[in-house]
Formats: sequence, C-alpha cells, structure tokens
Amino acid sequence: SHARIVLKMNALVDARCIRALYEASQAGVRVDLAVRGICCLRPGVPDISDNITVVSVVGRFLEHSRIYGFERGDEREFWIGSPDLMPRNLDTRVELLTPLLDETLRADLVDTLDRCFSDNTNAWVLDPEGEWTRRTPDGEPRNAQRELMAWHAARAAESAAGTP
Repeated sequence: SHARIVLKMNALVDARCIRALYEASQAGVRVDLAVRGICCLRPGVPDISDNITVVSVVGRFLEHSRIYGFERGDEREFWIGSPDLMPRNLDTRVELLTPLLDETLRADLVDTLDRCFSDNTNAWVLDPEGEWTRRTPDGEPRNAQRELMAWHAARAAESAAGTP
C-alpha cells in the first residue's frame, strides 16, 4: 500500500524526529522534505534513508509555513502550524499544530508542496554527505515562489471581481 510523509519547514534538527523518519524510510515509506534551512537528516543513505529526499527552496521571500502531511493508501492527513522539528520548539516552547480538514484547502497545500518539489530555479537538493547542490532547469524553468505569487494574485483579482 502507498505510504508517504511530506513535510515543509524551516529546520529539521530533532534527533527523535530524524530517527522516526529514518525508520519510516526503512519500512518503505516515501519521505519528501522541504527544509529551507538547517537539516541534520541525511537523505539517500543506503539501508537508512533510501526513500528520503530533501530540497530547500531559497528565494526572494522567507517562507514561514510549516506543513506536515501523512498518506497511507487513500487516507491523507495534513497539519499546519508553527513548530519546526527542533528540540527548542518541541520541548521548551508552546507551539501549535492544527489539522486541515477542508478538502479545498488541502488541495491548495498539495499544490504548494508540488510546486516546492518541482522548483528548479531556487531549489537545492541535499545529498547523503550533507552537501547541497543547486537544481538547474532541465526544460521549463519552475520557480515555486513566483508561481505561488501569480496564483494568489489571480485569486485576489477573481475575488475582487466577485467571482469565486
């Protein structure tokens, strides 16, 4: 059965969370991570993190969204909130996550995540040695932030014109 974990955050440092993601990878779960800043997890290590990919999209804007998505078969669950996966956020601060239940909003999140993982102009890919390599366009250039700005501007224009 299909299983996937997809996470978007600014930092992944917490050792317990990293171990859990390694265990998921070893169990055959696909793990796609968009981590803008520090990432202590090493993707693509044979027999440890074969099923994990990590990208970092660093563009014009500092994105603040944290998205936590879990899929198993036809079941999909998404959470949004404030914490990065860091000990200080998880152990000593008050942070909040909330489930996203509305299907339209969930589809918007999936679209946002897809754009991040498809970015080939501002995205960097983490390798097993901890080195980042900048992605380059192989075909049509994709820029997640530019695409999202255009998408939101179009929605705002539609809303101002009174069209849903």
